[in-house]
This record gives sequence, C-alpha cells and structure tokens, in this order.
Amino acid sequence: MKNELNRQELHNLAMNIVGKELEDDGFEFLGINSEFKRDPQFVALKDKKLHFVIVRAVLYPDNPTIYDPALAEKVRDHAVKYNARTFYAGVGLANSNDYEKPLYKEEDYVVNYAGLLEIK
Repeated sequence: MKNELNRQELHNLAMNIVGKELEDDGFEFLGINSEFKRDPQFVALKDKKLHFVIVRAVLYPDNPTIYDPALAEKVRDHAVKYNARTFYAGVGLANSNDYEKPLYKEEDYVVNYAGLLEIK
C-alpha cells in the first residue's frame, strides 16, 4: 500500500528544499519553525541583515509563486519591527509519474521552485 505524504510531511519537504538553498547562499539560521502554518519558517541572517522567510508547499496544479497577501503583509509588518526583509518561498510539488496523483513516500516527485520572492 502506498503511503501518501500528509500536509506536515509536504511542508517539511518544502522546508528542506528552501533551507538547503538558504544554507548554500550563505544564510545563518537564527530560528527555524517547521510547524505547519507557524510563520515565518526561517529567521536568518545574511550580510548582517535579518531575513524572515515564509515557506509553503504548493501542490500541482496550483501556482507556487502566488501567495496569500494578507499573510505576507502580516509577516512583513512583524519583520519591519526588527528591520528585517521578508520573503516568500513557494515550493511547487507534483508526483513525477502522474502530476494529477498525490505524492507518496515511496515515489519520486517534481519540484517547481522559483527561489525567494521579496515581499515589499
């Protein structure tokens, strides 16, 4: 029997993808919140500047670059208090065998990730 990934597992997968990119780009992690829908997911430092990063796993066919503006504004307003920049990282995920099927633990997946989008 196939084991479908649940919302938290999909979120963790997206967090791992974004976290690896941040690490590769030289970010220093000050805080990581992997709990689903607790924002921001990453608080990180780069070039002596604080960054708040919202991470979302987005399943096909939804567009991973589209985010909830109310959420983004709320996190951005919080970040401003700390003189931080705010980013959204939407990670599109799909079953590599059939985009219409769910993601399963035993199967490969396709990633559609455009990188960090700054919320201004």
